[in-house]
Amino acid sequence: MADHVPFSCPHTAWAEQEPDDWWRAAQHAIRAALTAAGVEPRDIKSVGLSGQMHGAVLLDEHDATVRPAIIWCDQRTERECEWLTDTIGRARLLALTSNPALTNFTLPKLLWVRGHEPAAWRRVRRVLLPKDFVRLRLSGEHATDVADASGTLLLDVARRQWSREVLDAAAIDPAMLPKLFESQEICARVSRAGAAATGLAEGTPIVAGAGDQAAGAVGLGITRPGTVSVTIGTSGVVFAATDRPALDPAGRLHTFCHAIPDRWHLMGVTQAAGLSLRWLREQLEPELGSDDAYAKLTAAAAAIAPGADGLLWAPYLMGERTPHLDPNIRGALIGLAANHTRGHIVRAVLEGVAFSLRDSFTIFAELGVPIRRVRLGGGGARSPLWRQVQADVYAHDVEMASADEGAAYGAALLAGVGAGVWATVDDACDRLVQTAVAARANPATAAIMNERYAAYRRIYPALRAIESIHAGPIHSAS
Repeated sequence: MADHVPFSCPHTAWAEQEPDDWWRAAQHAIRAALTAAGVEPRDIKSVGLSGQMHGAVLLDEHDATVRPAIIWCDQRTERECEWLTDTIGRARLLALTSNPALTNFTLPKLLWVRGHEPAAWRRVRRVLLPKDFVRLRLSGEHATDVADASGTLLLDVARRQWSREVLDAAAIDPAMLPKLFESQEICARVSRAGAAATGLAEGTPIVAGAGDQAAGAVGLGITRPGTVSVTIGTSGVVFAATDRPALDPAGRLHTFCHAIPDRWHLMGVTQAAGLSLRWLREQLEPELGSDDAYAKLTAAAAAIAPGADGLLWAPYLMGERTPHLDPNIRGALIGLAANHTRGHIVRAVLEGVAFSLRDSFTIFAELGVPIRRVRLGGGGARSPLWRQVQADVYAHDVEMASADEGAAYGAALLAGVGAGVWATVDDACDRLVQTAVAARANPATAAIMNERYAAYRRIYPALRAIESIHAGPIHSAS
């Protein structure tokens, strides 16, 4: 949804969207899908939902939005995170939610609104995540799934239920929160108003669905330990399924519920993965359409030897999550010389994003998480050059699924399980997700990338030292 909806950044590191824009986009997409498929609405057995995680959609007593949604990449809540850590205790918060307090999560956003916009907060009666707002408009029901709820900092991830201790510590009324479901469970049905708005049949079942990462993992067949996915969209995510709520004691990785009952996942996040290339495209080729611009830029990068002639990109345009948990760090292009061309810069961006994602692989190795297969997804996987860069940086052959719709495909599989088309999510993925090798790691190039990765790892401490001289934490205008 987010790629087709206006994005507002009214202050540095803020990120907001209007939930009603999501609903308008969803209506258009549903009607377009019905037309393209040529199916009768009454033949649709179930509806699945997916969307961006961590957003704070605040509703009044009439289910009208109180203010624009503060979305996943917003970085304004550092003080709120510090307060939560001090109030609950870092170790206790990890024990309760399996995650540290991060600026991206939903709870700090709620605390920010309560502290900075008290008049708006007094009107709030319900809190939803982005995809669940679409469900509300489609059905009239307030519901969410445990996978998406894992990114709120309000869920006891190990027990798959809201954490009463965190709610009490933060003074959040549990009545504000939606009812929890497993991702494949039917939790609502299309209402008369929803049917009129979308063309779906009234009464069509709606499953709980999942946030974009868990649903995307289902779409890629990442359901059991051993296969790891790397998805490059606006952000970049390295995702590994687990059969227990594995925990990184340092909190560098997220531990969330998977979109499969009694399954969890570990997830590392690069804030500005695809965003790095999009930002560069907007600076270098603003007059071209996105497809033509990306093709022109990657063609220039393909002519440059691996290693970008010493140029390195630190993709910290929106702070960074894994492994640094630092909302204040900023990006940098390191080693620029007079002989470098736009091709060098583009190649450095592609490699720098892959290096950042490799940080998650490094932590997986520390924790003993098995990596037998690496599967790519998202817009970054559509670039042959970026696929090869990733294979060489990870020193691992990479594969792709034949269906590249990602989270939408995963949401459809979850809907099919809910409707009884398949018995389990594993069964659906085993039957439908087909893969093939997309790029093989070149040992000689992988050796070069390993050396460049070691250099890349030295960038963050240097940037942190520079930033600490002149940059304080991000605070908002009130």
